Amino acid sequence: MDQSVLDAVKRWPDVPVVFGWLSLTARGEWKLHPLGDAQLGGAGQGISNTQILGFIGRNYANQVDGAWFFQNGPQRVYVRLDAAPLILRVDPSTQVITTHNGIPIRRISQWYCDETGQLFAQTDVGPGRVDDRDLQRIAEVLSASDGRSLFDLYASFEESGTARSACVSLSDPEKKYQALTESAPLRFLKATDIPAALHFIPNPGPDSVTSSSVGRKISA
Repeated sequence: MDQSVLDAVKRWPDVPVVFGWLSLTARGEWKLHPLGDAQLGGAGQGISNTQILGFIGRNYANQVDGAWFFQNGPQRVYVRLDAAPLILRVDPSTQVITTHNGIPIRRISQWYCDETGQLFAQTDVGPGRVDDRDLQRIAEVLSASDGRSLFDLYASFEESGTARSACVSLSDPEKKYQALTESAPLRFLKATDIPAALHFIPNPGPDSVTSSSVGRKISA
């Protein structure tokens, strides 16, 4: 976090938290909600100012209860997550997998795939979902030790209707992406079970955020 933000938190520790004003789309786009309707599913407004986007990205963090927020100076602004806290992308110029706010991913410890074919991951910087625009290029390099691709595993899961492939681990044997070189287990889950498995709150509100977490504790 920016030092100026940390200093503001210390100087004004009792500024009320807010809900409903900011959301993160499934493609990693920040949306403002001037009407405060993020919790109600409002579409919000896109942000084009690069300085504002950079400021939000640098001061985006999480609490131990799984709620994610933007620390806007002394005020904590909770974020509605349309897919996951982090959206994972491939930088084609460097072949590095990064988060939507520019943090490089070094390691993935667990994969999850839902019934719609979306791919989620527990990374060294937090839980994320692969941007659907980069899903093909990541999925095509992942394979199990027996040679089956992620596509093969998903097809088998669709046919069986069970999570028989849950004990399979995936890695990138060609080492195209450094973050994928270590083998990580794959589980198939319903989309509704993903937030609990990855420990995040999709739509934080006064009833879902624990009172002990609504304070000044900030985790990077």
